[in-house]
Amino acid sequence: MVIDNLIHQIIDAPLNIIIPYAIAFLVLLIASYTDLKTREVPDWVNFGLIGIGFGVNLLFSIIFFKINFIIASVVGFAVFFALAWIMFYTGQWGGGDSKILMGLGAVIGIDIFSNNFFLVHFLINALLVGALYGILWSIFYIFKNKKKFSRNFKKSINSKKTKLAKKFLLVLFIILVLLAILVPDKFVRLMILYLALISIITFYLWVAIKAVENACMLKYVTPKQLTEGDWIAKDVKINGKYITGPKDLGIEKKKINKLTALYKKGKVKKILIKEGIPFVPSFFIAYIVTLIYGNLVFFML
Repeated sequence: MVIDNLIHQIIDAPLNIIIPYAIAFLVLLIASYTDLKTREVPDWVNFGLIGIGFGVNLLFSIIFFKINFIIASVVGFAVFFALAWIMFYTGQWGGGDSKILMGLGAVIGIDIFSNNFFLVHFLINALLVGALYGILWSIFYIFKNKKKFSRNFKKSINSKKTKLAKKFLLVLFIILVLLAILVPDKFVRLMILYLALISIITFYLWVAIKAVENACMLKYVTPKQLTEGDWIAKDVKINGKYITGPKDLGIEKKKINKLTALYKKGKVKKILIKEGIPFVPSFFIAYIVTLIYGNLVFFML
């Protein structure tokens, strides 16, 4: 029934709606395939979507004599650029993830003059889908690398810092439970007990995520195997001079060439990199979910 309604909406929709949404669907599909296969999205896909987004909406503004289309495109790009910048520089997303969202903002846009907030609903869905998607990938990595994960988890949970954190968490848990017993209001008591439980779960989940990262997402490669945007997990220094490292937030082509030259001279061996989860497919899933159901929060309520 929902699919039938979606099909009817697509058939009845004007071209200025069908074309941008179809372009976004196609590009997200291609980007998801490349991200799963090579763990990166080519720049021609990302920048192509941004260019097409601005171009199509500028064309619509000229054809329909309405500036709304290009303004919506600029606003959409600006909003997603700001979001992508924050997520990239906090280490949550890679460059490909960030650029594909900017392109999505440019092609679909956020129309401040109407009630078309598709991208806002998409973003909310992307957060929900992304969380579930990340958990499923982590579970996959754990089963694929059981022994390595188990060793890293035990090592992390028994480290000095973690033991200290566990003692602090135990004291906090006891205080919250005692506070819940003393509070007469049932709702407040339930919330305090919920907070106590969540604090324990969050702690062990954090340790598990770090173990997954150390056991399953780190690997050594030669400079020739590096691709632009790879995350370097450990500082590379030659005679005390910094070449590259985690703070670079994705290695540049110039530094790859430098490392390759140093490798040929025997000054650099293998580089430790961090392989992230291919996250673009979660955007594609969230996009389809938004097309069919709209905002998932509203749908569930």
